[in-house]
Amino acid sequence: MGLGEDGASGLSSASRDALDRAELVFGGARHLALAGIGAARGRTWPVPFDVAGVLAARPARTVVLASGDPFWFGVGSILAERLNPRDWRAHPAPSTLALAAARLGWRVEAIRALGLHASPFETAIPHLRRGARLLVLIRDAAAAARFLAFLTARGYGRSVVHVLEALGGPRERIRAMIAVDAVPNDVAAPLSLAIAVEGAAGLSAVAGRPDDLFETDGQITKAPIRALTLAALAPRPGEHLWDLGAGSGSVAIEWLLAGGRATAVELRPDRAEMARRNLAAFGLSGSAIVIDSRSEEALDALERPDAVFLGGGANADLIARIVARLPRGGRLVANAVTIETEALLVGMSARHGGRLIRIDLAEAAPLGRFRGWRPARPIVQWSLTR
Repeated sequence: MGLGEDGASGLSSASRDALDRAELVFGGARHLALAGIGAARGRTWPVPFDVAGVLAARPARTVVLASGDPFWFGVGSILAERLNPRDWRAHPAPSTLALAAARLGWRVEAIRALGLHASPFETAIPHLRRGARLLVLIRDAAAAARFLAFLTARGYGRSVVHVLEALGGPRERIRAMIAVDAVPNDVAAPLSLAIAVEGAAGLSAVAGRPDDLFETDGQITKAPIRALTLAALAPRPGEHLWDLGAGSGSVAIEWLLAGGRATAVELRPDRAEMARRNLAAFGLSGSAIVIDSRSEEALDALERPDAVFLGGGANADLIARIVARLPRGGRLVANAVTIETEALLVGMSARHGGRLIRIDLAEAAPLGRFRGWRPARPIVQWSLTR
């Protein structure tokens, strides 16, 4: 049951009836107080949060109180996944997103919502761009100040920030400020920030982002090759990538920025740690797993992929095992720099089919008083779709 800051007075008749008939009522201490639920029926959430108590309460008639819409950054989906559809019913209230849009006149579909109660601030990086509108759920005033300092340090200090307190209730207050300014001392939870982003252009929306965005020891799939590699991998939101021989993790990061998930496997521990740092710097740690291992040893334990990038250590046996694990429509992309790996990929193409291309690139560079073309090592790329 969704509950607003106006408490029981804001509930629909159906919600009030369900609450009156409930034998047990679960919620945060604030929710129980807003709804006027005493100790006889009320059950506060345990710390750390766990829905086991709700599930154990069956078959008692039970209400779970949540802020606003229970299926928007709430407990609704957690319970729905664990219950039979006929055993639950939802009574949503307006979410913080809906209330913020209504107060500010913003289009809901144009707002990117971020829950930063416990997530690192870097989670916002893929969404920071000039003109973006963000709604950030934040723990308290101290966290809000740290987040605005984070924005300012990245060139977004002129962003307009609406500080939204206790939306929908008698304590509601909305104040506007600039990100570079100090957060007022009297800001109270529940708290969110509606941000009209101004400043830096932000990340490009397509693969092939600049190499200098990544920490690397020199071994990195360069931006133009990375763009062609991602085009061949054809990422789609929610799909799972194996990045085998991940190195700096740049290919996996580009995949994640397209909305997918990734498992990166890297033999060298120093490079595996570097890949983890790069993921953290892009705010993507929660969407990827980095495994310190040889690809051959890790393969059988990995969740089935939708696509595989073979960045290093290619051999015929490994490729055969990858192809066997690919689902219908799954993609495999391998790049070769050495003559030996090139010969391997040519042989694999003859055996399995797919597409072979040779990529020759050159970049203008100083040559005396003029400029000349500095060629990069040619790349042979083999791509296969099952």
